[in-house]
Amino acid sequence: MTLRIQIIIGSTRPGRFADKPVAWLVDRLTGRDDFEVDVLDLRDHPLPLFDSPMSPARTLRDYPNEAVAALGRRFDSADGYITVTSEYNHGYPASLKNALDYVFPEFNKKPMAFVGYGNAGGARAIEQLRLVCVEFEMAPLRRAVHIFPDVMRPAMMAEEFTPALFESLDERLEMLTNELVWWSTALKVARDTD
Repeated sequence: MTLRIQIIIGSTRPGRFADKPVAWLVDRLTGRDDFEVDVLDLRDHPLPLFDSPMSPARTLRDYPNEAVAALGRRFDSADGYITVTSEYNHGYPASLKNALDYVFPEFNKKPMAFVGYGNAGGARAIEQLRLVCVEFEMAPLRRAVHIFPDVMRPAMMAEEFTPALFESLDERLEMLTNELVWWSTALKVARDTD
């Protein structure tokens, strides 16, 4: 069984920091034999502000347009997720919330792990996302990678970024990934027999 783990880039801002931890994730996770990596950049899926008259929890995969359908199909293709999120004003980005609100069944019975960054390592944004995951009938995972300013600053200041700038977080990422693979496998088996 091959799992597909999707890395969701939550920020769409110009000059965003997210590209650095995503490069580190891709470097560390690509080549593992227990899953394949799929990077989903919300910049590639521009959507209007959510304005559907009915919740996707009721309309299921009856998408309002092809842009939402394309995003829904990408989300649907994954067995588990790692969301990379910034923290803006103690919350996660509106671009991420907007994208999530357009779908529902695509996430049901799948796990989500988190990599956050900011003054508090994205902790408050991640806590809010965990609550949203429960509403999606997901399994939000306990382990997360929090990128604090002591790691962010050198990565931001480096003339040439290398994933090695995040190596102090490698052990934490390994624990997160092992937990994500366990949950992704268990829930995939359960979904396939349901």
